[in-house]
Amino acid sequence: MAFEGLSSKLQNIFKKLGKHGKLSEKEVKEGMREVRLALLEADVNYTVVKSFVNKVTERAVGSEVLESLTPAQQVIKIVNEELTGLMGGTAAKLDYGSRKPSVFLLAGLQGAGKTTMAGKLAVWLKKHQSKDALLVGCDIYRPAAIQQLKVVGEKAGVPVFERGQSDPVETAKLAVEYAERNFLDVVIVDTAGRLHIDEGMMDEIAAIKQAVDPSEILLVVDAMTGQDAVNVAKSFHEKLGLTGVILTKLDGDTRGGAALSVREVTGKPIKFSGIGEKLTELEVFHPERMASRILGMGDMLSLIEKAEQAFDEKKALELSQKIRKNEFTLDDFLDQFQQVKSMGSLEELMGMIPGMNASALQGAQIDQKAVGRVEAIIKSMTPLERRKPELLNASRKRRIARGSGTTVQDVNRLLNQFEQSRQMMKRLTGGKFKPGKKGRKGFFGF
Repeated sequence: MAFEGLSSKLQNIFKKLGKHGKLSEKEVKEGMREVRLALLEADVNYTVVKSFVNKVTERAVGSEVLESLTPAQQVIKIVNEELTGLMGGTAAKLDYGSRKPSVFLLAGLQGAGKTTMAGKLAVWLKKHQSKDALLVGCDIYRPAAIQQLKVVGEKAGVPVFERGQSDPVETAKLAVEYAERNFLDVVIVDTAGRLHIDEGMMDEIAAIKQAVDPSEILLVVDAMTGQDAVNVAKSFHEKLGLTGVILTKLDGDTRGGAALSVREVTGKPIKFSGIGEKLTELEVFHPERMASRILGMGDMLSLIEKAEQAFDEKKALELSQKIRKNEFTLDDFLDQFQQVKSMGSLEELMGMIPGMNASALQGAQIDQKAVGRVEAIIKSMTPLERRKPELLNASRKRRIARGSGTTVQDVNRLLNQFEQSRQMMKRLTGGKFKPGKKGRKGFFGF
């Protein structure tokens, strides 16, 4: 989980400050020294750390904090505001420009995830902006790069324009013309990368930029490269004039220093963050929400948005009516289970809940086998058995256990969980919710 180490350290620092009834200037400065060390250990750029700590210290030693009845809370408030500002203040929107189709140029080093990101961006544009995109293969150097883009395009359901090993500048120009003729909204150009920045690569991307006049030049940066991400961003910005940054693999880096450094160094906003390998796992980067999560204050807005995306409103209404009529079936149970799964990992969701310490989740494991068992057992039942679980006698349970590769005890456990859930939701929809007995397992037994 991104910023896990930093989040844990900052929360411990503020916990220590909170033990003091009043804060002296000396105590504030000692706390800020610890904050500086925590940021450096999170791989945040040194210059960025120095500037950030100076700003926070300057505000925190003022009368607003030192004379406050809750000085530690005031310090946290200041750190939250400065962290938000450091990452851009507010979420940045895409610029589609005045021409159609809009052209988005993706740049970055090899291995940063540009090709996959092109597909993710196309999926996001379709889902959230109702815009049809065209992917353009301009990486003619990396083996199988064009083929990879075609596979990504097929999975995303997005057309791909490519001309094999032909001149990438000409390919980009022809792709824009193709998009115009076919009334497509956005052209996403996947450019070539190298293992390191070199003059040839930069000149080629600059030539593509000149040829297609993109409204967005987005640098795709691997968040796990840490300090190197800053140097890469500076070089690309000087040559191309970036309009924004996309961070990939943010879910795989517990330090997250790149996210706190890139915006300050380039002056350009982080527009998106990749949070997983699936083509749907792309999020708008919200600085204020990220700052809140880093400080252990949660991110309820993102959690609500995930729930809204995962749960179909029409299905929810139908489910409510079924529960009221006592018609909630195992098919409905499985459907709800799959929708919860689609919201993301337990660790990610828990990290969005206010007051949840990231370190408290360390070592917490989700039993994926248990998850698979639930689905396997229900899918091994006949449609009639799913609608009327009371039909499940001993011989039927043995058959289901054999068919799902589980035991009769697993089948019985699932049926008990289903019945508990049915009763609980019946109380909820009737407005008479009563807490279950202490020690009872949750909705899906986890």
